[in-house]
Amino acid sequence: QSCPSSFLIGYLFLLLLCLIWCRVWGGRSRWLQRCHWFESGRVVAVVPALCVKGLLPGLRKLLSATMSQEQSGLTDEQVSSACCDPAAETKDFVMQQTMLRVKDPKKSLDFYTRIIGMTLLQKFDFPSMKFTLYFLGFEDKKEIPADTNEHTAWTFSRTGTIELTHNWGTENDENQAYHNGNSDPRGFGHLGIAVPDVYAACKRFEELGVKFVKKPDDGKMKGLAFIQDPDGYWIEILSPNQMLTIVP
Repeated sequence: QSCPSSFLIGYLFLLLLCLIWCRVWGGRSRWLQRCHWFESGRVVAVVPALCVKGLLPGLRKLLSATMSQEQSGLTDEQVSSACCDPAAETKDFVMQQTMLRVKDPKKSLDFYTRIIGMTLLQKFDFPSMKFTLYFLGFEDKKEIPADTNEHTAWTFSRTGTIELTHNWGTENDENQAYHNGNSDPRGFGHLGIAVPDVYAACKRFEELGVKFVKKPDDGKMKGLAFIQDPDGYWIEILSPNQMLTIVP
């Protein structure tokens, strides 16, 4: 797979040599003519020019092949060979949490409880390190255990939770802002929330003043939306049944 790139580098290097030849020796054609090395000094410039002309078609093909390779995804066979069957030792593993750093916990807690509909599961303060963790999820508040130890074990046994991390004092720093991963350098993308009706959910979000990255009917993927939380993190709003018309 690296061959086209290697040949491309070789082609570019050869082109560079030809251009240097034209630049350096083209101006010395009279001197060469006086030395009778060539019948005409023009030969010095014509030869590399012909080389360049001959190299260009091959260069275009290599560029096309390289771009084609870079833009193609894995085949089904490559995906199958890259994936392994889960080991027996991992049968009880679950996706428990995703951590997001937040600037102002008041704004974030309001957003994820009032607007998104999550429940605050538990709060952990770390005074010596000056930060607090807030765990939220789609759970019934009535099911939270009264016993502290049971409560903690219960919180960390929930699936699909978010962990909001607040480093004390960031809410008072005007220059503090977290990277949401969707501008260069790109990394983290978004959270995903499944709802019964994307259009109804987005109508409510719009009435509540939520910022949209993409509304349901924007772009090519209809029936799919993206909103932003107070820190600018993207949240995909999707409907499981609607995804049948979106995914290939």
